[in-house]
Order: sequence, then C-alpha cells, then structure tokens
Amino acid sequence: MEMKKSRQRKASLAGSIIASICIIVYLVALVSAAIRIYLSIDQHRADAEREFIGIADLASSAGVLGFMDDPFIETVNDALVSSRTLEALIISGPDGEYAFERQKDRAINWVNNSPRFKNRFDLSSQSLYTPLRIQGLRNVNIQAVAVAADFSLLGGILKETLLVVLAGFLLAFFTLLVESLLGKSGGKQMGQYRPAAGPAFTETPLKPLVVDEDLPKEEENAAPKGLYSPRSNIGWEEYITERLESELHRCASSEQDLAMVVMELWDTYDDSLFRAVSREAVDFFGSKDLLFERGERGISVICPGIDIWTGLGKAEDFHTRIMGSYSDALVVNTNFCIGLTSRSGRLVNAERILFEANEALNRAKADPVSPILAFKSDPDKYRKFIAAQNQQQI
Repeated sequence: MEMKKSRQRKASLAGSIIASICIIVYLVALVSAAIRIYLSIDQHRADAEREFIGIADLASSAGVLGFMDDPFIETVNDALVSSRTLEALIISGPDGEYAFERQKDRAINWVNNSPRFKNRFDLSSQSLYTPLRIQGLRNVNIQAVAVAADFSLLGGILKETLLVVLAGFLLAFFTLLVESLLGKSGGKQMGQYRPAAGPAFTETPLKPLVVDEDLPKEEENAAPKGLYSPRSNIGWEEYITERLESELHRCASSEQDLAMVVMELWDTYDDSLFRAVSREAVDFFGSKDLLFERGERGISVICPGIDIWTGLGKAEDFHTRIMGSYSDALVVNTNFCIGLTSRSGRLVNAERILFEANEALNRAKADPVSPILAFKSDPDKYRKFIAAQNQQQI
C-alpha cells in the first residue's frame, strides 16, 4: 500500500512539473507573439512614413514636367505601385483633387466628385500628409493611406505561435496518458503479487527533460529600424545620402540653393550631452526629418533653400546657443565645431556635398581659433573640373 502511494506521488510530481513547463511555454509563446506583432506594426508604420516622404519628394520633382500632365501622373502611379505599404494617394491642387489607387475602388470613395479615403479595418489611420513644392502653384498637397500592417508577416507569426502552443498541448497530453497508464499498471501488479519483503517489480524512472542550451538564437538586427535613431531621436546616418540626393534634385529643378551643415562635439563627449544637442538642433533648424546622426558624436543637417552665407549665419547662431546652454561641459569654443558647404548653382551629387562639408569640419577641428568653417566653391571652376573629368572618361 505504501509503495502504491509512493508511486502515485512520483507520477503526480512528474505531471506537475510537465504541466508547469507547458504553462511557461504557452506564456512565452503568447508574449513573444504579442511583442513581434507590435514591432511588426511599428516597423510597418515607419516604412509607410518613409515611402510616403519618398513619393512626395518624387512628386515635387516631377512637377517640373507639368502638374497632372501624363508624365507626372505616370511617375506618381509607378511610385505608388512600387510601394510596399501605401494603398492610395490624393493630390489636391488649385483645380481640384486627384486620386491614385493601387487597386481601383479599394481604398477611395467619391463624395460629390471629391475623393475620400475609406474607413476600413485593414487601412491604417496613420496621418500621412504634406505640402508639395510645385513651381508656379500654391496650395498643392498630397496625402496617403497605408495598409494597417503586413498581414502576411502577421499570419506567419500566428502560425508559429500556434505550432508552439500545439507542441505544448501534445506534451501535456502525452504526460497525462503516461501517468494514467503507470497508475493502472501499478494497481494491477499490487493485486497480483504479495511479496514478503521488498517489491516484486522494478519501477522504470522517467527520463529527465533535456533542455538544449545550444539552440540557435535569433541574432539582434543591427540595421536601422524606423525613421529615427533611439539614441538621438533624429534620422539614422544610413538614410542621409538618399534624402540628400532627393533634396538636391528638388532644389536643382526649382533653381534653389541648398546648404549642408555638419557638426561634432570635439575633445569632449557624453551620451546625455549628445542627446541634448540633438534636441536643440531639432528645435533650432525646425525640420526633424532633415537631421541625421554623423558617427558617434556628430550631426548632419540638410538646409534646402538657403545659400552659404545664410547657412553660415545659422551655424554661428546655433554654435552660440549651444556654447551658452552647455558651458559647463563645453569649456572652449573649439569643443563644438561646425563645417558647411552649399550647392552654389552646381549640379552636384550627395557624395560631393558631404565630402566638402566634412572637409570643412575637419579643418575647423584642426583650427585652434575658429570653430566654424565654410567650404566656398567656385561654380565656374567646378564646371571646368567636371568637363575635364568627362573628357578624360571619353
């Protein structure tokens, strides 16, 4: 009788352990699925905002081809079709509103000959709206609606979670079945044998649960996620070339200048100080999506529509503001250096502008007196240089 009770206690203990493991598996699977779904939706929203900004820049550049002419419409349609997140666009101009859809009548309703986005559960409520800079036109705006999430990715996450939960359920069911069979076997053997001393059978112990600690773990993704870096709350450094190319193209098409400003905390650095300077830069320059990280302690700012002299004045004002606000950490003027350059009427690419601004910053860092230096280009010499380069290539 004592043996039967001992056997039942062991079976009950093993069942309790397996049940606890199953509960932990269920909770981990559900929490992991919730986190992955949240991150997926957040990444999808960031991708939608990035793609919308790209289409808006493309539409502004295509405006030189003729607003709502066939080339303009074809450019916008192609950009929308190639988008992974956007479902429809509405462009409003002086003569009315114009709709662009990936699939006709899927995302837009017409109310009194005006297009309106539909309220559907699979369409996001994310605000995607910005004015377009079209030469010769005012009050031209573009807005978009995106799908709420990447439903194929969400379906994959749910399937994986279901498989993990099903595996835990099968483990629990198998354990319950084994426990029941062992209990019945023990009862029959106790009725058949009446040993004088010791048990007449040997009990086969359950094999211990082996946890493989060498299972591959998902590597942390070091690539940028979303539009802004969590370290500074401004744009990732990897995004600046693409955005700068877009701004240079837009300024060239509208015959505007563009200043490129780079700055760096020099001979002193602290994470909290860098975040503070980043916040000040957003507040001062006013356009968060035109500010990007530069290495570990630097910031790059794209300033469309201003020339080298205006950019130099803004750089001096910002330097004075930072040195006055953080004088305890920034002891001398050269602890915070700034370099800048401008397009100056040239058809120049992003790599060249960044090179000139960085050269100006490096010289400012090497100068013991002046913390701000500007790269002043000669458009005529630059055109002759480009012509000579092209001639050599020929």
